[in-house]
Amino acid sequence: MSGLGGLRNTVRQALVARQLDEQIAAHFPVGRRLRILDVGLGQGTQALRLARAGHEVTGLESDPAMLDAVREALSREPAGIRERMRLIEGDGRDTGAHFLPGAFDIVLCHGVLMYVPEPDPMLAALARVLAPGGLLSLLVRNADALALRPGLSGDWDTALAAFDSPTYTNRIGLAARADRRETLTTTLTAIGTPLHTWYGVRVFTDLAADDASAVPDDWDRLLTAEDRAGRTDPYRAVAALLHLCGVRG
Repeated sequence: MSGLGGLRNTVRQALVARQLDEQIAAHFPVGRRLRILDVGLGQGTQALRLARAGHEVTGLESDPAMLDAVREALSREPAGIRERMRLIEGDGRDTGAHFLPGAFDIVLCHGVLMYVPEPDPMLAALARVLAPGGLLSLLVRNADALALRPGLSGDWDTALAAFDSPTYTNRIGLAARADRRETLTTTLTAIGTPLHTWYGVRVFTDLAADDASAVPDDWDRLLTAEDRAGRTDPYRAVAALLHLCGVRG
């Protein structure tokens, strides 16, 4: 897990949590227990946080090792939280095999589309299990800023290649693919979940070293700067990641 990057991952999770809570407050009554699906929940950071907040959370994950890690973390939680969370091994492209249409108020799909060669069928499957008025939360690699990381690092060949192709090798050595906001906006409209709000994630800290402290001494100022940049043009457009929130019609 060290390849995920302590500071980078901490910034990502903190910003997404703040943005997601903002959208939940804007779209749902205070105190309502929501039905949430987290597709590709990874280490379970957001899923566990939302279960602790009182929501019913289902995690769908295709990697058995990741599922085992989340199960272990969940086993240390109080009984009430364990009862509000269920874990299923499966692929996000097959949500129809697991869930009925309209089964969830919120669907999270964070850091998953980058590993899916053709995202449109998966997005349509996710929209199908959203109830009317439901929120679809996507976290994707930003294709419009794909050349920035290698360019700022002086890797000119990789930077030049990024102008012509959305594919890349990520920092944990896996082949991946970035998405353009304009393209995803069109897709979200087509599947009946038009884009409502979007944020940038990691404008300033994307080049942080793998061994950078996960919570540095200047954490509050760092997060305030990242949060503001992620909401402000033109900075958010060149963030490493984009957080897009669509609402089911």
